[in-house]
Amino acid sequence: AQVAAQYRHNEQSLRVVERIENDGRGLNLTAEVRDGILHHTGAIRAETLEGRIVATADRIAYVNHDIDDAIRGRIITEHDIPRRYTEVLGNSVKERLNIMVHDIIMNSLDRPEIVMSQDVLDTMVSLRQWMFENVYKNPAAKAEEGKAQQLIVRLYEYYMEHVDRLPEEYFIMIEKNHETRERVVCDYIAGMSDRFAIDLFEELFVPKAWKG
Repeated sequence: AQVAAQYRHNEQSLRVVERIENDGRGLNLTAEVRDGILHHTGAIRAETLEGRIVATADRIAYVNHDIDDAIRGRIITEHDIPRRYTEVLGNSVKERLNIMVHDIIMNSLDRPEIVMSQDVLDTMVSLRQWMFENVYKNPAAKAEEGKAQQLIVRLYEYYMEHVDRLPEEYFIMIEKNHETRERVVCDYIAGMSDRFAIDLFEELFVPKAWKG
């Protein structure tokens, strides 16, 4: 069996609240909340202002979080970020968050929309493109990508062969809710944190004498 090539976290998040939570019964959420979850990313905007706030906050968060991770991982330094971005958005994660959030507040005040000023929005979009070229595609970051993919493939193959070793709530989804084994194994892996997946991989596949 092959692991699905494309993962959409917004769709998986909606599946969590509709089909996985509450022992497979899902949560009693309104259509507006479900719409906000589904459309907090992607080209289609959420129907409500609350959902659009979440989507905007998500974009701000991942740009700044990825910059912070890249700096701590020594892929870039704060001084590597071009001045055309820092002059508008600031010279640190704290400054960028402050400027972006206040820009949204000031430009959305008394308006039926959640918006940034054009200058700040254009700069954020350009900064994200700069991140793609200098961080996401950087050899230092890409070098670990293949390892992560193989880790997920091995975990998927293992639980497809040992479905009885899934946590009880996932096993019940197959036995009682008639979900497919492939779907439930993907659900389980999708819910793992990076650290949990690595620890689990070591537990299942790395001989104890080899662990550091």
